[in-house]
Amino acid sequence: MKSLFPVIKMFLLLFFLWFMIHTAYILWDGWNDEEKESHIGVVLGNKVMEDGSPSERLQARLDKAVEFHQRGLLDQVIVSGGVGVEGYDEAKVMKEYLVDHAIPAEVILVDQNGYNTMQTAQNARSFLKYLEMSLETTKVTVITQHFHITRSKLAFKEAGFEQVYGAHADFLEWRDVYSTIREFPAYYKYLWFSS
Repeated sequence: MKSLFPVIKMFLLLFFLWFMIHTAYILWDGWNDEEKESHIGVVLGNKVMEDGSPSERLQARLDKAVEFHQRGLLDQVIVSGGVGVEGYDEAKVMKEYLVDHAIPAEVILVDQNGYNTMQTAQNARSFLKYLEMSLETTKVTVITQHFHITRSKLAFKEAGFEQVYGAHADFLEWRDVYSTIREFPAYYKYLWFSS
């Protein structure tokens, strides 16, 4: 048994190094927006407040979509979410916010079944038939929190999109620490078990 201790220590050290390198990449990838022209921007849903307004976290994602659209970086916008515990349809609330901030309603597509990142990616793929676009040529920018960018891009690539970029919401809070740590196992769950 004693002879196993060096092996266990080495394993734990390698695992810790792997975790640190991966987490550093998640932060680097999440903080560096890819400001490229895209056919579609996909805003991932989040909490809607009890008064029906977007939470600060969600509002920051929507504000990034408004910024990118105004700069000519997004042609269409997909808002994706589900019905939260507050009883509001996130995607409808998101669309209303974007329309109120000068994005034309006709360029906004509503995904009311985006209950997780992978589902959002699959639903975005389904919209391509309606838009008469192909997976190979369609450029997509996912918009979410910085720690969520890397896994979101993976989900869209797993769904068949070949050109996927990321842009993060300009919003920080203490829970981001936990959320960043959680992204490590979540990423590999998507990588190894999504297909």
